[in-house]
Amino acid sequence: MFTEARTANTFAPTPVSDAELAEIWELAKWAPTAANTQPLRVLFVRTDEGRARLAQHMADGNKAKVQAAPAVAVLAVDTRFHQHIPTVFPIRPEMADFYEANEEVRSGTGSFNSALQAGYFILAVRALGLAAGPMAGFDAAGIDGEFFADGPWKSILVVNIGHPGENPWFDRLPRLDPAETLHWA
Repeated sequence: MFTEARTANTFAPTPVSDAELAEIWELAKWAPTAANTQPLRVLFVRTDEGRARLAQHMADGNKAKVQAAPAVAVLAVDTRFHQHIPTVFPIRPEMADFYEANEEVRSGTGSFNSALQAGYFILAVRALGLAAGPMAGFDAAGIDGEFFADGPWKSILVVNIGHPGENPWFDRLPRLDPAETLHWA
Protein backbone atom coordinates (compact mmCIF):
# COMPACT_ATOMS: atom_id res chain seq x y z
CA MET A 1 0.00 0.00 0.00
CA PHE A 2 2.93 2.36 0.53
CA THR A 3 6.11 1.28 -1.22
CA GLU A 4 4.56 -0.39 -4.26
CA ALA A 5 1.46 1.77 -4.77
CA ARG A 6 1.56 4.43 -7.47
CA THR A 7 -0.68 7.13 -8.85
CA ALA A 8 -2.51 5.63 -11.81
CA ASN A 9 -2.75 7.70 -14.98
CA THR A 10 -4.72 5.24 -17.11
CA PHE A 11 -7.52 2.87 -16.15
CA ALA A 12 -8.88 -0.38 -17.54
CA PRO A 13 -12.54 -0.32 -18.60
CA THR A 14 -13.41 -2.69 -15.72
CA PRO A 15 -16.36 -1.16 -13.81
CA VAL A 16 -16.13 -0.12 -10.18
CA SER A 17 -19.34 -1.02 -8.38
CA ASP A 18 -21.37 1.01 -5.93
CA ALA A 19 -20.52 -1.66 -3.35
CA GLU A 20 -16.79 -1.13 -3.92
CA LEU A 21 -17.19 2.63 -3.60
CA ALA A 22 -19.18 2.20 -0.39
CA GLU A 23 -16.46 -0.11 0.92
CA ILE A 24 -13.85 2.60 0.25
CA TRP A 25 -15.80 4.94 2.49
CA GLU A 26 -16.26 2.26 5.15
CA LEU A 27 -12.45 2.22 5.50
CA ALA A 28 -11.77 5.92 4.92
CA LYS A 29 -14.28 7.12 7.52
CA TRP A 30 -11.94 5.98 10.33
CA ALA A 31 -9.38 8.72 9.73
CA PRO A 32 -8.51 10.68 12.88
CA THR A 33 -9.94 14.20 12.98
CA ALA A 34 -9.93 16.93 15.64
CA ALA A 35 -12.81 16.33 18.05
CA ASN A 36 -14.04 13.67 15.59
CA THR A 37 -15.35 16.47 13.34
CA GLN A 38 -15.16 14.42 10.10
CA PRO A 39 -15.45 17.33 7.61
CA LEU A 40 -14.75 15.32 4.44
CA ARG A 41 -17.61 14.64 2.03
CA VAL A 42 -17.47 12.56 -1.16
CA LEU A 43 -19.30 12.83 -4.46
CA PHE A 44 -18.88 9.66 -6.54
CA VAL A 45 -19.20 10.21 -10.29
CA ARG A 46 -19.75 7.12 -12.45
CA THR A 47 -21.99 8.07 -15.36
CA ASP A 48 -20.77 9.37 -18.72
CA GLU A 49 -22.89 12.49 -18.20
CA GLY A 50 -21.42 13.09 -14.75
CA ARG A 51 -17.84 12.61 -15.96
CA ALA A 52 -18.48 15.04 -18.85
CA ARG A 53 -19.82 17.64 -16.41
CA LEU A 54 -16.77 17.14 -14.20
CA ALA A 55 -14.21 17.05 -17.03
CA GLN A 56 -15.15 20.53 -18.21
CA HIS A 57 -13.70 21.88 -14.93
CA MET A 58 -10.48 19.86 -15.01
CA ALA A 59 -7.10 21.13 -16.22
CA ASP A 60 -6.44 20.12 -19.82
CA GLY A 61 -4.03 17.35 -18.80
CA ASN A 62 -6.65 15.80 -16.51
CA LYS A 63 -9.78 15.90 -18.72
CA ALA A 64 -9.12 12.63 -20.54
CA LYS A 65 -8.19 10.89 -17.28
CA VAL A 66 -11.54 11.81 -15.72
CA GLN A 67 -13.46 10.73 -18.81
CA ALA A 68 -11.67 7.35 -18.93
CA ALA A 69 -11.81 6.44 -15.23
CA PRO A 70 -14.58 3.99 -14.27
CA ALA A 71 -15.29 6.04 -11.14
CA VAL A 72 -14.23 9.45 -9.93
CA ALA A 73 -14.49 10.84 -6.41
CA VAL A 74 -14.74 14.55 -5.80
CA LEU A 75 -13.51 15.05 -2.24
CA ALA A 76 -14.95 18.11 -0.55
CA VAL A 77 -14.88 19.82 2.80
CA ASP A 78 -18.24 20.50 4.42
CA THR A 79 -17.85 24.09 5.61
CA ARG A 80 -20.75 23.49 8.03
CA PHE A 81 -19.23 20.30 9.51
CA HIS A 82 -19.64 21.70 13.00
CA GLN A 83 -23.41 21.24 12.83
CA HIS A 84 -22.78 17.51 13.31
CA ILE A 85 -20.70 17.89 16.48
CA PRO A 86 -23.56 16.97 18.85
CA THR A 87 -23.72 13.62 17.02
CA VAL A 88 -20.03 12.90 16.41
CA PHE A 89 -18.62 14.42 19.62
CA PRO A 90 -21.49 14.12 22.12
CA ILE A 91 -19.23 14.69 25.12
CA ARG A 92 -18.79 18.34 24.04
CA PRO A 93 -21.80 19.40 21.95
CA GLU A 94 -21.12 23.05 22.78
CA MET A 95 -18.12 22.93 20.43
CA ALA A 96 -20.60 23.43 17.60
CA ASP A 97 -21.27 26.92 18.97
CA PHE A 98 -17.52 27.59 19.26
CA TYR A 99 -16.96 26.75 15.59
CA GLU A 100 -20.05 28.68 14.52
CA ALA A 101 -18.65 31.81 16.20
CA ASN A 102 -15.09 31.37 14.88
CA GLU A 103 -15.03 31.17 11.08
CA GLU A 104 -11.22 31.30 10.86
CA VAL A 105 -10.81 28.40 13.31
CA ARG A 106 -13.65 26.49 11.60
CA SER A 107 -12.05 26.97 8.18
CA GLY A 108 -8.62 25.87 9.41
CA THR A 109 -10.03 22.85 11.21
CA GLY A 110 -12.09 21.84 8.17
CA SER A 111 -9.19 22.24 5.74
CA PHE A 112 -6.63 20.37 7.84
CA ASN A 113 -8.89 17.52 8.88
CA SER A 114 -10.45 16.98 5.45
CA ALA A 115 -6.90 16.72 4.08
CA LEU A 116 -6.15 14.01 6.67
CA GLN A 117 -9.29 12.19 5.61
CA ALA A 118 -8.34 12.56 1.92
CA GLY A 119 -5.09 10.72 2.62
CA TYR A 120 -7.02 7.92 4.29
CA PHE A 121 -9.40 7.87 1.33
CA ILE A 122 -6.53 7.23 -1.10
CA LEU A 123 -5.17 4.49 1.17
CA ALA A 124 -8.64 2.92 1.35
CA VAL A 125 -8.81 2.79 -2.45
CA ARG A 126 -5.43 1.04 -2.49
CA ALA A 127 -6.34 -1.30 0.39
CA LEU A 128 -9.23 -2.64 -1.69
CA GLY A 129 -6.94 -3.48 -4.60
CA LEU A 130 -7.95 -0.54 -6.75
CA ALA A 131 -5.76 2.21 -8.16
CA ALA A 132 -6.16 5.87 -7.28
CA GLY A 133 -5.30 8.84 -9.44
CA PRO A 134 -5.53 11.94 -7.20
CA MET A 135 -5.50 15.28 -9.02
CA ALA A 136 -5.41 18.88 -7.84
CA GLY A 137 -5.54 20.37 -11.36
CA PHE A 138 -9.11 21.65 -11.55
CA ASP A 139 -11.29 24.73 -11.25
CA ALA A 140 -12.67 24.32 -7.73
CA ALA A 141 -15.20 27.12 -8.08
CA GLY A 142 -16.43 25.57 -11.32
CA ILE A 143 -16.85 22.12 -9.75
CA ASP A 144 -18.54 23.62 -6.70
CA GLY A 145 -20.96 25.55 -8.91
CA GLU A 146 -21.64 22.48 -11.06
CA PHE A 147 -22.20 19.95 -8.27
CA PHE A 148 -22.53 21.80 -4.95
CA ALA A 149 -24.31 25.03 -5.91
CA ASP A 150 -25.48 27.00 -2.91
CA GLY A 151 -24.31 24.23 -0.58
CA PRO A 152 -21.65 24.06 2.08
CA TRP A 153 -19.40 21.55 0.27
CA LYS A 154 -16.18 22.90 -1.30
CA SER A 155 -14.06 20.63 -3.49
CA ILE A 156 -10.48 19.93 -2.41
CA LEU A 157 -9.31 16.95 -4.50
CA VAL A 158 -10.46 14.81 -7.42
CA VAL A 159 -9.54 11.10 -7.35
CA ASN A 160 -9.90 8.75 -10.30
CA ILE A 161 -10.63 5.18 -9.16
CA GLY A 162 -10.35 1.89 -11.01
CA HIS A 163 -8.07 -0.90 -12.14
CA PRO A 164 -4.80 0.18 -13.78
CA GLY A 165 -4.93 0.44 -17.57
CA GLU A 166 -2.19 0.22 -20.17
CA ASN A 167 1.09 1.84 -19.08
CA PRO A 168 -0.56 3.41 -16.02
CA TRP A 169 2.57 4.51 -14.15
CA PHE A 170 5.07 7.27 -14.68
CA ASP A 171 8.62 6.49 -13.59
CA ARG A 172 8.97 6.65 -9.82
CA LEU A 173 10.34 9.99 -8.75
CA PRO A 174 12.97 10.28 -6.02
CA ARG A 175 12.17 10.90 -2.38
CA LEU A 176 14.20 13.11 -0.09
CA ASP A 177 16.91 11.46 1.98
CA PRO A 178 16.10 10.99 5.68
CA ALA A 179 18.96 13.38 6.49
CA GLU A 180 16.89 16.10 4.80
CA THR A 181 13.57 15.24 6.41
CA LEU A 182 14.23 13.87 9.90
CA HIS A 183 15.53 15.50 13.06
CA TRP A 184 15.87 13.86 16.44
CA ALA A 185 15.46 15.42 19.87
